[in-house]
Amino acid sequence: MTGKAKPKKHTAKEIAAKIDAATTNRGGGKAGMADRIGIEKGGHAKYECPHCKTTAPDLKSMQIHHEARHPKLPYEEEKLVNRHAALAVETSKGRPGIRGSLKK
Repeated sequence: MTGKAKPKKHTAKEIAAKIDAATTNRGGGKAGMADRIGIEKGGHAKYECPHCKTTAPDLKSMQIHHEARHPKLPYEEEKLVNRHAALAVETSKGRPGIRGSLKK
């Protein structure tokens, strides 16, 4: 605690962190749930495992998932389901979980 009659000061880093936390969409709530499940395009769930229907954002993550969860089955990249190609594009919506804000 500071001395008598000295106001507490906030650093620029602390203020910037508060502004970032207030204006960045972290992907929570209903929009974040839709993003994690992969209902709407624009989220992270691009590829879907053909065996267990688990989603992953890229091919490397899907390969890691496949080696960990399905070690006895061969990894075949062409059998993966590209969810972004299958779903319609809606550009007017914000993208949950992506840095940036609609409030700026």
